[in-house]
Amino acid sequence: MPHCVRDTVARTTWIGVTSGMAQNVQTPPALFDRALLHARQRRAHAQGAVSFLLDRVTEDMSDRLAAVMREFHAPADLWTPGEGLAVLRARLPSLQRIALGETGEEKLPFTPESLDLVVSALALQFVNDLPGVLAQVRRALKPDGLLLAAMIGGDSLTELRQAFAAAEAECEGGVSPRVAPFADLRDIGALLQRAGFALPVTDVDRVVVRYANAFALMQDIRRMGAANVLIERRRTPSRRATLLRMAEIYAERFADSDGRIRATFDIIWLSGWAPHASQQQPLKPGSAKASLAEAVKKAGES
Repeated sequence: MPHCVRDTVARTTWIGVTSGMAQNVQTPPALFDRALLHARQRRAHAQGAVSFLLDRVTEDMSDRLAAVMREFHAPADLWTPGEGLAVLRARLPSLQRIALGETGEEKLPFTPESLDLVVSALALQFVNDLPGVLAQVRRALKPDGLLLAAMIGGDSLTELRQAFAAAEAECEGGVSPRVAPFADLRDIGALLQRAGFALPVTDVDRVVVRYANAFALMQDIRRMGAANVLIERRRTPSRRATLLRMAEIYAERFADSDGRIRATFDIIWLSGWAPHASQQQPLKPGSAKASLAEAVKKAGES
């Protein structure tokens, strides 16, 4: 991809995080037009999709699975776009691929305790009912089965979001939904716990991509099949003046000294296990052998 240069920053790991965000919502609002998403992903694939983020996730997922010292005999790939996680088939020849168009209303075609591994790459950020989907995955896993997934989240595309909001407020007197809302790291950790996963782990891989201008970034987003699929998206074409002003604001606020702009992509990794008696269990309250107060006292005397 000649017009961009990729740089990365360090990965931060959070283990067993919690959040107060998760609530018991019976009918979550539909944010995404998943039929449109499916159509755009198919078109992007047919026209030669931009895949640098998916390639990065696929390589990382392969490494993460290699660190798990076990064999998986009933794995499934959930909604990964494009060719899916084909690179994993050498290790997982029985990998069952569930394409986006095969599942209506986000109802998964898995029977309870039928899988020992579920993987998903860059798909869960477009789920309307993420708590419900995670709960379905949890039910589909055999005891001690693993979920390993990567999704876009955090501060992804914050620069584009800010530039569009400023340009529309200035040129049109209002703001329309342009960039999908993304879950943050703590929210995902809380949802894993809420769905009943044991040993939940989340971490984030921040990728900073540089482009010649905002229009080159938007072209890549379209070629990823990830252009705006919000149900409440604007249905009329954007004004040329608004787009030009957006690009100006983007360059004013988020350009490096060489004039190239920055675009942030936060890849949130999440994993969790279906509970099993063999897994490490937290200590029961009051079961500690030594007192923290005594340890502090002894440290002060030494």
